[in-house]
Amino acid sequence: MLLCIMNTASTVPAAGSAPVAPALTPLLAAIGDPVRWRILSELSAGEPLMVIEIAERIKRDAGLVSKHLAVLRQAGLVVAGRARLYQIPKQYLPAPGQRLADYGHCLLRLDAAP
Repeated sequence: MLLCIMNTASTVPAAGSAPVAPALTPLLAAIGDPVRWRILSELSAGEPLMVIEIAERIKRDAGLVSKHLAVLRQAGLVVAGRARLYQIPKQYLPAPGQRLADYGHCLLRLDAAP
């Protein structure tokens, strides 16, 4: 499920306020693909995962998953940490285990993949 709240304000938040939301157009383009949506669903649990782990969980080729992760990374929806572990940045996960991602413009409910 996707709940989009259009917020086109371009002001920078004050120190200590909510994190800056990723740009809306790349965000929408990135989440529009079913494979990327499944990747986000896996990462929404908050556990950092390697490409091969994500590929196994969504039953896709690791090369394909890597390409989709690059799109998600460029859009600011995921980050790659040490040891190439991918995750949704903590500031976008409002509560652990709820499978929600709040990117400012959009609140994504990323139910576990079937």
